[in-house]
Amino acid sequence: QLQAFGGGLVQAGGSLRLSCAASGRTISSYVMGWFRQAPGKGREFVTAISWSGGSTDYADSVKGRFTISRDNAKNTVYLQMNSLKPEDTAVYYCAASARTTRLATRQYEYDYWGQGTQVTVSS
Repeated sequence: QLQAFGGGLVQAGGSLRLSCAASGRTISSYVMGWFRQAPGKGREFVTAISWSGGSTDYADSVKGRFTISRDNAKNTVYLQMNSLKPEDTAVYYCAASARTTRLATRQYEYDYWGQGTQVTVSS
């Protein structure tokens, strides 16, 4: 089970740190990703990190502003979001992929999903 938390309301230009904690299984060997879904839109890829944390991938819209990291000892993945914009407003989901070792960017490549946490950025 994955649980995402840390969302909230923040002004444009502000920062938030999301966490995704796993229980019931270890995620240390899984590729982990974050996706988001804005109102009225489909779920989109945000970022992914390899099992070791040595490789990462980001959507162009968040490059330079968001940073994904992981602490395998704590079975937790983080998403540091800086310089937030109103267009970052969405429900953010963490996901784990047990089927691939590459940085997966497609939803179907992920096996386990968290429940989502709301991020709202006001202008």
